[in-house]
Amino acid sequence: MKKIIVVLVFLTILIFGFVGYLIYTDMKATEVDNNTENRSSAEVNEMRESAGGIITEDDMQSFKAQGLNPFGQQTSLIELTDTDYQEYIHGMSHQKVKAEQKWGFYQINSERIDWLLEGLNNTVLSHSNVYRQILEKWANGDFQNADDDHNAIWELQGGTIGRATGVLSLEEEKEYIESQ
Repeated sequence: MKKIIVVLVFLTILIFGFVGYLIYTDMKATEVDNNTENRSSAEVNEMRESAGGIITEDDMQSFKAQGLNPFGQQTSLIELTDTDYQEYIHGMSHQKVKAEQKWGFYQINSERIDWLLEGLNNTVLSHSNVYRQILEKWANGDFQNADDDHNAIWELQGGTIGRATGVLSLEEEKEYIESQ
């Protein structure tokens, strides 16, 4: 009889433990989904296609007048997700890095960097420490490791093609910007 009670207690603990684990993992998954609200592949591709070009002060003023963010899109500070940060930082890094292939380009602009830094104070993100470290360096004009910054984001995105292999010279950077 004692063996049956021990087995039943053990099975009960095992079942409750398993159910608790399932509830915990479901809650964590929901928390990540709520905090990052990942964009669909189509939305990311649209962001990349709409990205690009040289941005003037007039463009930035036009974005403001239209109620758009500094990247010319409707996403507000409180709506920023990990996907947004990764796309924006990755796209800006292309101005500074050597890579065989690059998808998406956002010209680096202090207003964009400051806006993204401000957004880090308004949202909970999975990789906010990575974004903050990169953006704070960039806000101070430090791009000497932009290839490492690019690759950190590229790895978060699961990159397989287009790893940065160095930093562009000023002449190469100018040529790249003008080609966009």
